[in-house]
Amino acid sequence: MAESPFKADIERAQRELTEKMTPGAIVYIPGSSVINKTGSWRVFRPEFHRDKCVRCYLCYIYCPEPSIYLDDEGYPVFDYDYCKGCGICANECPAKAIEMVREVK
Repeated sequence: MAESPFKADIERAQRELTEKMTPGAIVYIPGSSVINKTGSWRVFRPEFHRDKCVRCYLCYIYCPEPSIYLDDEGYPVFDYDYCKGCGICANECPAKAIEMVREVK
Protein backbone atom coordinates (compact mmCIF):
# COMPACT_ATOMS: atom_id res chain seq x y z
CA MET A 1 0.00 0.00 0.00
CA ALA A 2 1.34 3.41 -0.97
CA GLU A 3 2.12 5.92 1.72
CA SER A 4 -0.10 9.00 1.85
CA PRO A 5 1.57 12.06 0.33
CA PHE A 6 0.11 14.02 3.24
CA LYS A 7 1.56 11.78 5.96
CA ALA A 8 4.08 14.38 7.17
CA ASP A 9 1.41 17.09 7.28
CA ILE A 10 -1.02 14.83 9.15
CA GLU A 11 1.64 13.87 11.71
CA ARG A 12 2.62 17.52 12.19
CA ALA A 13 -1.04 18.51 12.71
CA GLN A 14 -1.54 15.65 15.18
CA ARG A 15 1.54 16.73 17.16
CA GLU A 16 0.35 20.33 17.29
CA LEU A 17 -3.16 19.34 18.38
CA THR A 18 -1.78 16.97 21.02
CA GLU A 19 0.32 19.76 22.48
CA LYS A 20 -2.61 22.18 22.59
CA MET A 21 -5.45 19.87 23.67
CA THR A 22 -5.80 17.70 26.72
CA PRO A 23 -6.86 14.08 26.18
CA GLY A 24 -10.62 13.79 26.27
CA ALA A 25 -10.85 17.58 26.70
CA ILE A 26 -10.25 17.09 30.42
CA VAL A 27 -9.93 20.26 32.45
CA TYR A 28 -6.91 19.80 34.71
CA ILE A 29 -7.09 23.16 36.45
CA PRO A 30 -10.32 23.72 38.42
CA GLY A 31 -11.89 27.09 37.80
CA SER A 32 -9.99 27.66 34.57
CA SER A 33 -13.19 28.83 32.89
CA VAL A 34 -12.74 32.07 34.80
CA ILE A 35 -9.32 32.51 33.19
CA ASN A 36 -10.42 31.44 29.72
CA LYS A 37 -12.65 34.26 28.59
CA THR A 38 -14.99 32.70 26.08
CA GLY A 39 -16.76 35.73 24.69
CA SER A 40 -14.12 36.55 22.10
CA TRP A 41 -15.60 34.38 19.35
CA ARG A 42 -19.09 35.87 19.67
CA VAL A 43 -20.74 36.98 16.39
CA PHE A 44 -23.77 38.66 17.96
CA ARG A 45 -23.98 40.47 21.26
CA PRO A 46 -26.98 41.35 23.41
CA GLU A 47 -27.84 45.02 23.49
CA PHE A 48 -29.89 45.88 26.56
CA HIS A 49 -32.64 48.53 26.63
CA ARG A 50 -33.14 49.37 30.29
CA ASP A 51 -36.27 51.44 29.62
CA LYS A 52 -38.09 48.34 28.31
CA CYS A 53 -36.95 45.92 31.02
CA VAL A 54 -39.64 44.68 33.43
CA ARG A 55 -37.10 42.87 35.66
CA CYS A 56 -38.65 39.44 35.14
CA TYR A 57 -35.17 37.87 35.44
CA LEU A 58 -35.83 35.41 32.62
CA CYS A 59 -32.59 36.42 30.88
CA TYR A 60 -30.70 35.84 34.11
CA ILE A 61 -32.38 32.48 34.66
CA TYR A 62 -31.96 31.14 31.13
CA CYS A 63 -28.41 32.34 30.41
CA PRO A 64 -26.45 29.08 29.99
CA GLU A 65 -23.03 30.49 30.91
CA PRO A 66 -24.07 32.39 33.23
CA SER A 67 -22.82 35.70 31.94
CA ILE A 68 -25.70 37.86 33.19
CA TYR A 69 -25.61 39.38 36.65
CA LEU A 70 -28.14 41.60 38.37
CA ASP A 71 -27.23 45.08 39.56
CA ASP A 72 -28.39 46.62 42.83
CA GLU A 73 -31.72 47.61 41.25
CA GLY A 74 -32.34 44.16 39.75
CA TYR A 75 -31.50 45.03 36.16
CA PRO A 76 -29.37 42.61 34.15
CA VAL A 77 -25.72 43.35 33.52
CA PHE A 78 -24.00 41.46 30.72
CA ASP A 79 -20.49 40.14 31.17
CA TYR A 80 -19.18 40.31 27.62
CA ASP A 81 -15.98 38.50 28.56
CA TYR A 82 -18.00 35.29 28.82
CA CYS A 83 -21.19 35.92 26.81
CA LYS A 84 -21.13 33.78 23.67
CA GLY A 85 -23.99 35.66 22.03
CA CYS A 86 -26.31 32.68 21.88
CA GLY A 87 -29.36 34.96 22.03
CA ILE A 88 -31.35 32.90 24.52
CA CYS A 89 -31.70 35.98 26.73
CA ALA A 90 -33.19 38.01 23.86
CA ASN A 91 -35.43 35.15 22.85
CA GLU A 92 -36.82 34.72 26.38
CA CYS A 93 -37.28 38.41 27.14
CA PRO A 94 -41.05 39.10 27.11
CA ALA A 95 -40.55 42.89 26.96
CA LYS A 96 -38.08 42.74 24.04
CA ALA A 97 -35.59 44.68 26.15
CA ILE A 98 -32.69 42.68 24.73
CA GLU A 99 -31.77 42.92 21.08
CA MET A 100 -29.07 40.84 19.41
CA VAL A 101 -26.79 43.00 17.26
CA ARG A 102 -23.78 42.03 15.18
CA GLU A 103 -20.53 42.20 17.12
CA VAL A 104 -18.13 44.88 15.94
CA LYS A 105 -14.45 44.29 16.69
